[in-house]
Amino acid sequence: MVAAHTFWRTTVSTTTYETTTPGRALRIGLWSAQALLAFVFVSAGLVKLFTPIPQLAAMMPFAGEYSEAFVRSVALVDLAGGIGILLPALTRILPRLTVLAALGCSALQVFAFVFHVSRGEAATTPLNLVLLALAVFVLWGRERKAPIAPRQF
Repeated sequence: MVAAHTFWRTTVSTTTYETTTPGRALRIGLWSAQALLAFVFVSAGLVKLFTPIPQLAAMMPFAGEYSEAFVRSVALVDLAGGIGILLPALTRILPRLTVLAALGCSALQVFAFVFHVSRGEAATTPLNLVLLALAVFVLWGRERKAPIAPRQF
């Protein structure tokens, strides 16, 4: 449906979907998904960053098979994703970074899925798929349906 609005002698045509605001359920779902993703990624990053490698290898076998630098690098990527998916939207300072973080978290989960399948660790892949779905939901929602407006200074 197309509606015409007249403002100060200027006619602007808009479609119905452009004039509606995102529903409360969608906004709550997006914030919930962002909070859950932030918690999971930050927690995983902190564990990978601060747990000694022998103990970490007991929890995550790959940690004992790859260099410590690789494991710690993955930890930093997890931390960046977890912080980026929530903090910019929450503070409204460069909220576009939330969309980019959601894209990065999505890519990370695709790589994690392939990594675990290639190692015969299919039991861990359902978590990767859930996190991927949540990250894609945030990516779609914050890009298309309920973007966060930047703070005006």
